[in-house]
Amino acid sequence: MGIQRPELTNSQIEFIKGSPLYFVASAPSGSGGHINCSPRPVDWSFFIDSPKRVGWLDLVGSGIETIAHIKENGRIVLMFCSFGPKPLILRLHGRGVVHEPADEFFDGVVARAGKSLGIRAVVAVDIERVSTSCGYGVPLMEFVGNRSTIDEWIERKGQEGLADYRKNNNLASIDGLTGLDVEKIC
Repeated sequence: MGIQRPELTNSQIEFIKGSPLYFVASAPSGSGGHINCSPRPVDWSFFIDSPKRVGWLDLVGSGIETIAHIKENGRIVLMFCSFGPKPLILRLHGRGVVHEPADEFFDGVVARAGKSLGIRAVVAVDIERVSTSCGYGVPLMEFVGNRSTIDEWIERKGQEGLADYRKNNNLASIDGLTGLDVEKIC
């Protein structure tokens, strides 16, 4: 039987820090629209502000679903899985907030990260519920490493190319929900 609590424990924080990846799921309001689930690395881009708040620096990508869903209704869940010998699934349910360039929170988090090229937003999640489940069905796997493809692509595009890409691909979700604010794309 799983355990539910309102915030992360120290052991759960350590589990997250040792995880190679997590999944982010979001959905638009109502019965229509597309549910989204995205894998993300637990690397320099992920942060834990407190047992009640986590987030990530969102790199430019081909879609904008998570950001659009958060802007519409705030609902989000993050899921971490153990792929090692000790099974566990950890879910963080909460409310997300999207911070775009020129936002004080965005600027502070990006400054701490030490790199900015390719970051289109900072997503902060205020945790409302933390739950665990057994994880017995999660396969055993070995982490080989993070891909360098996104970093190489970002470098090739450069600041101007990335701004054009975001304007062409990140203003609206596949359901037509608002994505990035065109005025804040730099």
